[in-house]
Amino acid sequence: MTTAALSAVLLSVPLLSAPYDLLTRLVGLWSDGLGWIGERLGIAMLEYVFMHHALLVGALIAVMAPLIGTFLVHRQLALIGDALAHTAFAGVAVGLFVNSLLGTGISPYVTAIVVAVIAALAIELISETTDAYNDVSMAIVLSTGFALGAVLISLNTGGLAVGINQYLFGNLSTVSRENAVLLVVLFAVVALVVTVTYKQLLYVTFDETAARVAGVNVPWYNRLMTTLTALVVVGAMQIMGVILVAAMLVVPVAAAAQLARGFREALLASVVLAQIAVLVGITLSFRYNTTAGGTIVLVAVGVYVAAVLAGKVQSRRAGDGAPVAEE
Repeated sequence: MTTAALSAVLLSVPLLSAPYDLLTRLVGLWSDGLGWIGERLGIAMLEYVFMHHALLVGALIAVMAPLIGTFLVHRQLALIGDALAHTAFAGVAVGLFVNSLLGTGISPYVTAIVVAVIAALAIELISETTDAYNDVSMAIVLSTGFALGAVLISLNTGGLAVGINQYLFGNLSTVSRENAVLLVVLFAVVALVVTVTYKQLLYVTFDETAARVAGVNVPWYNRLMTTLTALVVVGAMQIMGVILVAAMLVVPVAAAAQLARGFREALLASVVLAQIAVLVGITLSFRYNTTAGGTIVLVAVGVYVAAVLAGKVQSRRAGDGAPVAEE
């Protein structure tokens, strides 16, 4: 079903209709607020409703991606985002292929979520059952996902190839209110789960052996982390595109690591730097009519370079200020 059809289903369920209606109203208030600011200050970008949704989605992604990415980078799993992005590409291809074949109207975002979560669990399953390193299982899943997507596209060239472009590169104008509400839900799920399991995830991240001895179910938390990564990847696809979505999991975190002195500080710094990259990237994308995902990543890389230089200056100053030992 399409996102609009999914919304209709949610509204028909009494227990879900009230929360969905509330979220829709909140997104509407956000849009009205930005529209009022744009009108008062004469900001052309804020005159368009789709930009209101894009800015909301971008702001949420700039929190979710570093929130998960900080754990991944410290666990040396930076490439898992790329692997899941390629499987999300396969999920999009599955949705578009089924729609073109059967006319079912399934949202590619729904099939992307399903396929990405299955792929996330497959990565952990391969690592656990074959004793293969994580990079081996990620490479297998990445290759399989991209191959499946390529085959499905080749089976129905033309319309399917054209339709998948917005998922590959991202498109600000396709972010609807329903998509924004969907991402708010994904954001709430990811933030809530990380908040509740923060200590366990931190324990597993820095010392799996000690975590096992302490009775922590390490395989379960590994599966949980990869599943959350899959949700973030699919959520960020709307503006980042499949090809570049993994960058938001890594680049802001790498930039924050140049400046921060602890895990929590690095987490907060990466969110701030990601917000800067998203806001500036979306603004430049609108101003110069460039691809949103590519522009955001280029800005993020620029932020990373600036952070590296700032970190070098900070280290040099600290070294110059250190007392010199007398012989």
